[in-house]
Amino acid sequence: MADNPLEDFLTEDDEDGRAAQYDDNEPWEPPNHRRGSRRRNRATGLPIIVRFLVWVLTLACLLVLADRWALLYAEHKASERLKATMHLAAAPEVSIGGFPFLTQVAAGRLDSVRVTVPDIPAHRVTLTQVTATANDIRIDGDGPTTVRGALVREMHGQVLLSFDDMNRELGASQVAFTAQGPDRVQAHGTLRIAGRDLSVRADARIQRDGERGIATSVDGIRLDIDDLATYRPGTKPTEGLHLTPASARRISREEEQIKSFLTVPAIVHRLGVPDSVVNAALHDEDKLHQLTGAPRFLHELTKINLVDVALAHPGLLKRLGLDPSLLTTLTKLTRPQIADRFSFAFQLPKPPGGTLRLQSVTVGKDGIRADVAGTGLLLGH
Repeated sequence: MADNPLEDFLTEDDEDGRAAQYDDNEPWEPPNHRRGSRRRNRATGLPIIVRFLVWVLTLACLLVLADRWALLYAEHKASERLKATMHLAAAPEVSIGGFPFLTQVAAGRLDSVRVTVPDIPAHRVTLTQVTATANDIRIDGDGPTTVRGALVREMHGQVLLSFDDMNRELGASQVAFTAQGPDRVQAHGTLRIAGRDLSVRADARIQRDGERGIATSVDGIRLDIDDLATYRPGTKPTEGLHLTPASARRISREEEQIKSFLTVPAIVHRLGVPDSVVNAALHDEDKLHQLTGAPRFLHELTKINLVDVALAHPGLLKRLGLDPSLLTTLTKLTRPQIADRFSFAFQLPKPPGGTLRLQSVTVGKDGIRADVAGTGLLLGH
């Protein structure tokens, strides 16, 4: 313990814990506080960097919001203009691609625009959806609110005509349309003729009509009268009223009905059976079964057009279970009259400038699709 208490007061511990003795002979110097000063500078400088970053992020967010607002405004105006120009019931969906939008407007060029238009009337049918994507669009205007028009250098799109819409508009809930192949559609259902529901089938071939049109050619029309007979309009050997294979087999097993057939010279002539064989079959039951049981006989029986036979022997149809008045109504129906129920056609609108053409037409599971291409299209001028 020091004898003088002032010596303890004048003694300090240095940074290493060692005692430092003040010497009265050494000059006085201020204490060194540089390390604490650096720590305070860092503490006071950190909020400045944070504030700078906050300002940068805020400005960036405002610019993005302004860009998105301008984009939404432009899409809305374009949708309204298309609705008015095309006389649509509902506004189409317009989506402008690329980011940022305002720099594209300033450069007078948009990267891409996608337009989806639902339910476009096309004569007898309604196009379920028309989707188009335009690339390299040169816009005419000073800003998003002053766009006067545009030049579309290239456009690709797709038109969909769904079977659901065809069933509603052409089938009237009685006929349904389904895919039959890459270019064919089958219609099947019922038609009411002469107070009787007949099963109907028809094949429609889908084809291009020029550069912008789609048309159908309907063939293979068949009306089934229960399981008795099939009627195909026309004058070809395969057309007219013919027995079904099941009906022909049933008739060949019933002796009275088959004899009624064999007593009609026109039928015998069409069967190609010699008169001697027919006469023998009419008087000998075994020979009758031998004749009518032959596969060739049944095949030839289904090939006979009963229309011509019915005119001379109307009672024959009654014995088969066919109403002669129904046949009269069927024969008055021409092929175009029946085909018109399943046929349709439409044309893509002609653009005010440039070219618009169909590239391909295909039939898929959900409907008919057509690929469309356009170049040099002028919009809004």
